[in-house]
Amino acid sequence: MRKRLRERLRYWFDGTMDRGTSALIGWLGLASLALITVVSCTVAVLAHKDAEENGGWPGVIWMSLLRTLDPGTMGGDTGRPVFLLLMLTVTVGGIFIVSALIGVITTGLESRIQELRKGKSRLIEHGHTVVLGWSEQIFTVIAELVEANQSERRSCVVILADRDKVDMDDEIRRRIPDTGKTRVICRSGSPLQRGDLELVSPDTAKAIMVLPPVGEDSDIDVIKQLLLLNSRVWSGTRPHVVAAVQSSENLAAARLAAGESALVVDVDDIAVRLIVQSHRQSGLSTVFNELLSFMGNEIYPWAEPSQVGSTYGESLNAFELGVPIGLHRADGEVLVNPPMDFVIGSDDQLLLLAEDDLLIKAASERPTIVRSAIATAGVASPMPDRTLMIGWNPRASKIVSLLDRLVKPGSVVDVAAPHRPEEDLSGELANLTVGYKHCEPVRRPSLESLDLDTYRHIVVLTDDEIDAGRADDRTLVTLLHLRDIEIQLGDPYSIVTEMNDDANREVAQVTKADDFIVSTKVISLLLTQLTENRHLYAVFADLFDPEGSEIYLKPAPSYLTPGAKANFATVIEAARQRGESAIGYRLARQSDEPPLYGVHLNPSKTAPLVLQEGDTVVVLAED
Repeated sequence: MRKRLRERLRYWFDGTMDRGTSALIGWLGLASLALITVVSCTVAVLAHKDAEENGGWPGVIWMSLLRTLDPGTMGGDTGRPVFLLLMLTVTVGGIFIVSALIGVITTGLESRIQELRKGKSRLIEHGHTVVLGWSEQIFTVIAELVEANQSERRSCVVILADRDKVDMDDEIRRRIPDTGKTRVICRSGSPLQRGDLELVSPDTAKAIMVLPPVGEDSDIDVIKQLLLLNSRVWSGTRPHVVAAVQSSENLAAARLAAGESALVVDVDDIAVRLIVQSHRQSGLSTVFNELLSFMGNEIYPWAEPSQVGSTYGESLNAFELGVPIGLHRADGEVLVNPPMDFVIGSDDQLLLLAEDDLLIKAASERPTIVRSAIATAGVASPMPDRTLMIGWNPRASKIVSLLDRLVKPGSVVDVAAPHRPEEDLSGELANLTVGYKHCEPVRRPSLESLDLDTYRHIVVLTDDEIDAGRADDRTLVTLLHLRDIEIQLGDPYSIVTEMNDDANREVAQVTKADDFIVSTKVISLLLTQLTENRHLYAVFADLFDPEGSEIYLKPAPSYLTPGAKANFATVIEAARQRGESAIGYRLARQSDEPPLYGVHLNPSKTAPLVLQEGDTVVVLAED
């Protein structure tokens, strides 16, 4: 029975010790109290005369306490041997207790500091943006959010990822040394665990972005995170959620998991649409990068009372700063490049392209339109295309299918790859004929054997079967060969290139390819735009959809007489007469100059402008 009681007491004691630093301090305090009580009582019994001389029993207790905390205190003690021996006992006991206490406190502080460094403390913020996950895209997202929040007094971006907090902080500081007024806070934890998700205070966030991770199962992780967010009980206003999936096959499942209030975009689909649209018009990727980025011109909903009752066409030149591209109706409907005679309602908002909403300003008077400079010649009818697609990956078949919907009958797409594609698309196409040519893309003789001068467009696809960095390296070699061959042939074709890393795109500028499509960066920019304004989703969906109004770079001579002195207001008027919204132009002589490559969006409407052969006008049009 005694043994069982001892075991139960030992079990109880072990349980209290498991409670951490506070329990250890408590036990040491009890040990100190017991030591002082025992010694004081012994002094009162065995050395009562010394006790009386030192203030009685309360005085002895006070002396024992001081000697427990400070061993040097007993150096001046006087009295009988029993009293001195008892004071020595309490002093020696105090040495062990205080030493243990210091060790416990030090260990507890170190443990707490390590816990803080691990990023496991709960966040207390309000109105912050939460980013779930970690990949190379995180740096683009942070940089864009910093730029978007420049006008805010204070803002906060919180990152939750299954990585070491210190490593994340160091990497962010290295890649983005200046975050301005925006605080970037990292928390270490798995976005797939509900408990870890609570660390970033999702109830008080204004937006949550689910960043697609790297790996084959990235979409599975995104769907699980969306399920956690959708099934969560929210204590306040639910923040809007934006996410992206890599494969179109998982889009329906992801949207079902996310619920009706969240936005899920398809990475593959957007990449395909950008490649197809850019392949037909050089410079389009630069236009989209500026529209999606917070650096440069952006799209803003704007209520302008002075335009109520006016037509959309009349509003195109009604702003000194800012170019209308469409309308956001009172019922939530978004119209990109609506009919020119569409009447603006009292609750409608114009969609304006501007550098900042603070810079939008209605014109005090209409700009002068140089009507004599407006070209009278119509736009030339498109001809059948001949396109060479170098490489093959899972997006290639979608590219071919989308091209078939946009090109004229009789167009040709030849696939140049080391192996013939397993998919047979010939029976599914209406306007395209698909051929195959054997090619080793990194070998110049193999490229020269393709009769490149017979093609108007070349699309270079990245190889998804090898490492992303290595695939970009091979693409760079292919581009250098193509550009050198093009110079010898007299510039017969345009080149659109798909790349994995935006850093490699910057290196590839020396190849002077016409357009680079970095789908990861485009998706990062799009997700960031949607976290700041979810209503822009309908605008971008329309711009990426070939069925609606799209962005085109059309020959400038179709709008202005080459060499005629005019202004951009005249270009807007010329486009209006064709049912189009002009938003900028591209100068051919600057097409190789980064970072804009000759593209000028939302230019001054009154500054002198002369467009030449080879220049293009950036417009929103249905075809």
